[in-house]
Amino acid sequence: RQYPAHFVAKISDADMENSETQVWLDFSLACKYITEEIHKDKTEKSIEIGRMLNHMIKNPKKYS
Repeated sequence: RQYPAHFVAKISDADMENSETQVWLDFSLACKYITEEIHKDKTEKSIEIGRMLNHMIKNPKKYS
């Protein structure tokens, strides 16, 4: 956390991974690996995680 740009880069990587998770959730639902209920629950959690990561990207000094 000594280097804010490095911190932001890592959080940005995490945000991209979270976006990929949303794609896999959609794929899992389309292939009927998961139910609509599970999809909705996990998607809502993923969206909230995205909000938290975006807050960290915009306010890195709060997290150092």
